[in-house]
Amino acid sequence: MTLPFTVRRLSAAEIPSHLDALCDVLIDCVEGGASVSFMLPISREKAREFWLNVAQSAARDERIVLAALGADGSVVGTVQLILSQPENQPHRADVSKLLVHRRARRGGIAQALMEMLENEAQKAGKTVLVLDTSTGSDAERFYSRHQWQRVGVIPHYALMPDGESCGTTLFFKHL
Repeated sequence: MTLPFTVRRLSAAEIPSHLDALCDVLIDCVEGGASVSFMLPISREKAREFWLNVAQSAARDERIVLAALGADGSVVGTVQLILSQPENQPHRADVSKLLVHRRARRGGIAQALMEMLENEAQKAGKTVLVLDTSTGSDAERFYSRHQWQRVGVIPHYALMPDGESCGTTLFFKHL
């Protein structure tokens, strides 16, 4: 059964009001095995610190934060577009932290978040998007299905939340 949701941009000022739900999504994804820069056990304080730093970065216009809100208004998914790039790459942005709570998966939330992210990137004048994801993951298959171009794999690039080594697959997309 698909849960009703809406996708919208969160302003830097709004992030603190959604902090608990954003922390819930991050913690759920890490506990579910997502390789998104955090190790187990992930504390609520670490998740909170992360989102407060994201809010500060958004306030400096370095990134755009999108959220999928469930029928009750709580965040069930999120993704970030990192706008701040070196001066010789003003046309490029990075995609970061596409996260969907496990209870809300398989309902089109990730696809809706990425569609809005691409629209926001175009509005910001970005024509090339870049991301990386753990090799062999559901996320890797998701990006392949949605017309992202696979660049290659870097073996032993990072650690999974449980400490196991994993490769990362690099992708790009021209808008």
